[in-house]
Parts: sequence; C-alpha cells; structure tokens
Amino acid sequence: MALNIENYDTNDTHIPHDSNIDESLYPKKTSERSVGPIDYAFMWIGDGVNLGNMTLGASLIVAGLATLNIWQTFAAAIIAIGIISTVFALNDRVGYRTGIPYVVQLRMSFGAKGSIISSLLRGIPAIVWYGFQSWIGGTALNEIMKIATDGSFDNIAICFVVLQLVQIVLSWYGFHAIKWVESLISIIIMLALIYVFVILIKDYSGAISANWMDQKGSWGLPFFGFIMVFMGNYAAIFLSAADYSRELKPGMSNTKRGALYFFPILIAYGFVLTIGAMLAAATGISNPVKAFAIVVDNSFITVFVSAFIVMGVIAVNMVANIIAPTYVVTLLTKLKYKPAVTIVGLLGLVSFPWVLVQDSSSEGLGLFILIYSAFLGPIVSILLVEYYILRKQKVNVAELYNDNGAFSGLNPAAMISLFVGAGAAFLLVDLAWIIGFVVAGIAYYLITKYAYKDSAFKKGTIFEK
Repeated sequence: MALNIENYDTNDTHIPHDSNIDESLYPKKTSERSVGPIDYAFMWIGDGVNLGNMTLGASLIVAGLATLNIWQTFAAAIIAIGIISTVFALNDRVGYRTGIPYVVQLRMSFGAKGSIISSLLRGIPAIVWYGFQSWIGGTALNEIMKIATDGSFDNIAICFVVLQLVQIVLSWYGFHAIKWVESLISIIIMLALIYVFVILIKDYSGAISANWMDQKGSWGLPFFGFIMVFMGNYAAIFLSAADYSRELKPGMSNTKRGALYFFPILIAYGFVLTIGAMLAAATGISNPVKAFAIVVDNSFITVFVSAFIVMGVIAVNMVANIIAPTYVVTLLTKLKYKPAVTIVGLLGLVSFPWVLVQDSSSEGLGLFILIYSAFLGPIVSILLVEYYILRKQKVNVAELYNDNGAFSGLNPAAMISLFVGAGAAFLLVDLAWIIGFVVAGIAYYLITKYAYKDSAFKKGTIFEK
C-alpha cells in the first residue's frame, strides 16, 4: 500500500529481512532525530562560511578586473539563493517525512541498479570538494606552521595529509559530531571575517572600488553564468537534501524548513562571497589564504584567522562533503559506516584539488562546478517530477528496500532522461544546471507516460494501469 508520507511515522517502517542495504541507510526513526532548528540553521551558516565559497567570489576577478560589479554580484547571489532554498525545501521532504537517505530516494526513480550510476554522480563531486576544501585548509595550516617555526617549515602537502587524517577520525562519530562543530566554528569564523572585512574597507577600498565595485560588468551571459555557478556549488548538496532533513526533528512546516535554508545561506554565503571578491580585487590573488597573508600583515592575526579557516574547512566538509559519498560507498560496498567514511577520506587525498585553483585565477573551480552540475540538475528534476507529479507525494517506503520488488531493477525512462538533460546542458555549459533541469524533467514525464508501458516503475504513479 502506498503511504502518504505527510502523515507517516518512520517508526512504523518494516524493512524486508532479505534486504542487502546496510542498517545505516534504514529510515531514521523520529525518536532518533536530534537536530533542532537552531542547530540546523547554524549548520548551514557553517557550510556557507568556507574557503570554497570565498574562492568563487574571487573567481569574479579575472586578470585583475571583475566580470561582474558589486550590484550584479549581489543580484545574482540573491536569485541563486532563492532558487536553492526552494529546491532544497522541495527535495528534502521525502527524507524529512520518511527518514530515508538520498541513495534510497534514488531507487524510486532510477531503480536499485540505476541508483548506482546516479549516486556516483553525486558522490564523486563531493569527494573532489572534500579534497579541495582540505587543500585550502592545508594551505592555512601551513601558514600557521611557517610562523610557528619562523619559516623553517613550509610544506602544504604534509599539512593537507595531516588535516585529512584528522577529519577522517572526526567523521567516525557521524552526523551528531556536526552539531557542536558547526555551531561553535560558524560564529567564530564570522567574527574573524568581519575583522578582515574592516581591514579591507579601511586599507584597500581604492583597489576594491576600481577593480570590482565600479566595473561595468555585465547583465548578460556572465551574469546568468554566475547564477549557474552559484547554484552549481549547491547542486550536489540540495540533490541529497534527504541526507540532512532525515536528521531534523519532526514538526516543522515546509515554509519554516525553507527559511532554515534561505536565511543562513544568504547571510553566510553572501558575506563570504563578498570577502572573496574583495580579497581578489585588493591583491590580485585568487587563493584566499594567500590573499589573507598579504592583507593581514600581522603574524598573530594571521595565525588566528588561519586557525579558524582550518576549523571552517572541517566544519563544511562534515556537512557537505563527507556524509553523502559515505552513504554511496556504503550502498556499493555493503561496508559499515566507519570503514566507508575512512575510504571517502582517503579518496579525498587523491582528488588532485590543487589543480582547480591557481594563484592567478580560480576559473578551474567554476568550470568544474558547471560540468558536474550538468548531471546534477537533471537528477534533481527527475526526483521532483517523480515525487510531486507522478506519485503525488505518496510512496511505499518498505518497497524501496525490497531487493526483489518494483524498484529492484533499472528504470530506462530515468536513465534516458538523465543523459538527454545532461546532453542538452553541455550545449551551453554556462547555463548547464537550468538547461539540464528543464529538459530532463520534461523528458522524464513524457517518456514515463508514452514509453515502457509494462514498466514496474509505473506502479503507484499516475500512469499505472
């Protein structure tokens, strides 16, 4: 029987005894959810206050001049955050109401076999981001070590490895370790960034005005392209929204959950993006850590800021870049949580993150985001069409865990739609996410309606015979 998840208690889910899915991927019971709205908001503030987002702000400065001025930057940011929050609140409802994680949600549209491909498309970018954030954090840790040793130690690679090992150990403690890390670090880092903001306004306002604020910029393709990069940066996270909402305490409306995304992301991401653009405009360097060292010409302050950059890296990785790929590894290998999360950490070590950002430009990071968002836009569109249009927000949760049930195979309609959407997205990479999102959603509805008439995946949908 299909279950209306608006009134569904996850404590009632009966998982088939022969299911091959690890228990860590079972529906999260309401009694096991410990994250309240305040902790959840701080979690997203902590996620927004990170060097990756700051580097995206720096990417606006190419060859010393901005591609968008300050007003175009803020307009693009607000539009992107509004869309991000809306998609977040729509896609998190399955996890919030049923307690299932993203990799199980995928089975509804793609099937057990198809979910392997679609889950990898989410997991691989997260691992690269994990490595990238850790590399930036390793750069900050190296700044601390240079000052502490009076310049005798200078090795970013060693700092990168050490930081990654620390994160692996912290991640063994799961989602519950995130709450206190995020709440503490997000507040302290925001205070540190306010200090840097004041210095930039006081000492570098002329360069910032000339190289960013007063530039002509563009309201054309670069403007919309930056919105796509902005959204692409969050595409992987709101795609796996169920992984986060399943930890959230029950009783919150869709509007309230949407606000828990919009305002923290607006505050944190908007401010950090601004700092990144200001740093690059002031120094001409795209790596925020190295730009910090120039702007804050004080050893004590440099150590202080660098220390909280390192902690911020840990915080954002624990939220955005560890949980999702760990669930993917668990699904594919049947390993328990701790060995799976260790593998993810080791993969982050070999993701070559230093390739994405050079001192002179961080355009590689933006291109990386646009490329993977060409696949993630179609996936989230397919999930939303499936849940809201085809199934009218009703799903048999236990059947998702049945290895021999209706969702056990591969849904060709979803796979074809995914690659049709991605193919269309690559026709104009600067607008990859939105093109892939629209094309894949329309394709999935039409293919499901008119093709594969005997498909088991039509069971429980509006097209069931």
